[in-house]
Amino acid sequence: MYKDYFALSEAPFSIAPDPRYLYMSGQHQEALAHLLYGVESDGGFVLLTGEVGTGKTTVCRCLLEKLPELCDVAFIYNPKLNEEELLATICAEFGIDLPPGTSSIKVFVDHLNAYLLDAHSRGRKSVLIIDEAQNLSVAVLEQLRLLTNLETNERKLLQIILLGQPELQELLARPELRQVASRIIARYHLRPLSRQEVTAYVNYRIAVAGSGRKLFAAATLGQIYRLSGGVPRIINLLCDRALLGAYVQGKDRVDKATVAKAAREVFGENSAGGIRAYARIIGLALLGGGAALAIAYYQHSQTLNAPKSAAPAKTLGVPELAVPPKTLNAPAERTPPAPVKALASPASSTAPEQAVRDALAFDNGDWLKEIAKSGSETAAYAALFKLWGAAYEGRGFPCRAAETQGLRCFANRGGLNELRRLNVPAVLRLRKDGGGEFFATLAALDDASASFAVADGLKADGLKKVALGALADRWNGEYTVLWRLPPGYRDPIVPGVGGKATEWLKQALTQVNGAPVEAADLPRDLRNFQIAEGLEADGVAGPKTIIRLIARADPSVPRLTK
Repeated sequence: MYKDYFALSEAPFSIAPDPRYLYMSGQHQEALAHLLYGVESDGGFVLLTGEVGTGKTTVCRCLLEKLPELCDVAFIYNPKLNEEELLATICAEFGIDLPPGTSSIKVFVDHLNAYLLDAHSRGRKSVLIIDEAQNLSVAVLEQLRLLTNLETNERKLLQIILLGQPELQELLARPELRQVASRIIARYHLRPLSRQEVTAYVNYRIAVAGSGRKLFAAATLGQIYRLSGGVPRIINLLCDRALLGAYVQGKDRVDKATVAKAAREVFGENSAGGIRAYARIIGLALLGGGAALAIAYYQHSQTLNAPKSAAPAKTLGVPELAVPPKTLNAPAERTPPAPVKALASPASSTAPEQAVRDALAFDNGDWLKEIAKSGSETAAYAALFKLWGAAYEGRGFPCRAAETQGLRCFANRGGLNELRRLNVPAVLRLRKDGGGEFFATLAALDDASASFAVADGLKADGLKKVALGALADRWNGEYTVLWRLPPGYRDPIVPGVGGKATEWLKQALTQVNGAPVEAADLPRDLRNFQIAEGLEADGVAGPKTIIRLIARADPSVPRLTK
């Protein structure tokens, strides 16, 4: 009704899970990266949890758009099934023909196993996604665990992604499901948006709907945050009703009075009581007109019980610094560290020669054609692996090939500033003229240009320098980088959990900080490092943090900048 009035091509605040409207906040980027990693990993469960309306299903829809063509996906929307019904639904989703009247679990599993083996022989990956997984019964979860036992000598045959509300975490914590919990290889919990993210979220959706105007006055966005608690679904309800109200009143944008009226219509005349009642349903507590978001959760799939080592840092794969750098309380170093011994790693690497970079002509005429002449994902990853001193021959998932060589993929969406902070080469997805996409390997970056590895088959035979403005016209922010695994690493490292990975983290921060880090100070020093490096200071050492930690100490890591 109000679309034409505000010059919108469509309603910007529909609650349908349209991936085009997915605002990629930092945590949504991390959630998507966890799912992509899970798909490319070797079997087991991947968990994505969050309160009602925080964007789980929309992130999953975005995942489906990014999966490679060799993935076959079965998606289950209604998990209130018994074991036989679940297996029948999985077979139907994969298109498996069953004998008429089949009701035997053994027959279901036998046919599913045959299908998965055939898919594996053809180089395909089978993924099962279950939404609203908090509704699964204990018996069904146990049956799903048994499906993860379907395997060859080399790998698991089925990857399972579970999407659910926080009750799913409680369900999996039950003693009778400890074997299921032990199969979780990655998990992420979505929280509500922050005040700043709500502003960006509202403006982003309006822009996607075709308007460049600020349809909400600045003061109303703080009001929307307080009323919604940062939950996207409630934001959508409020904003949609507020735009309708502004249209009816003939206003050119939404003001605070219109938002207050919209809140009364959405939550009832007693809007404060209505909001609190609604918030209780979704697990929030709105206190005194402000949002007290009591959502703080991070749980490892399993505790790393390896004993702590008293060996010096170099035995953990972290080099001793030749000269102590500035402390973590100082601004982060942006120049390469002093020469130090290389990290112990299965793969040594050689960065592109600077002389080659400097000899390149700055050419923005035919750059697109030259870089895109192969443009295949395989060629781009082969070039990226080469920069790390590793090899990818185009067989199977590149990220699986990376794991066999002591490396791991990290996929995300950001900008050039984020790539500068990570400071390692990346595979970018770029747009062609006239539609279509291709992949290219970003090998070097300076203030004015980006240098791409020009692929010839599976070999990178040179670099092509491109103006940053020309790159910006072709890139939507999606990238994938490689990083080196610390000893004992399985999940993001949470200080206090213990094990080899936590000991590695302590030793790495000791070297970067130039002073010993005690176990009790590890959370504080980790956050200080994240702040200094421009990372989210969440106190958890995930891929971004580890990438920066290793890059600060290891000169053999290929870098984008000099």
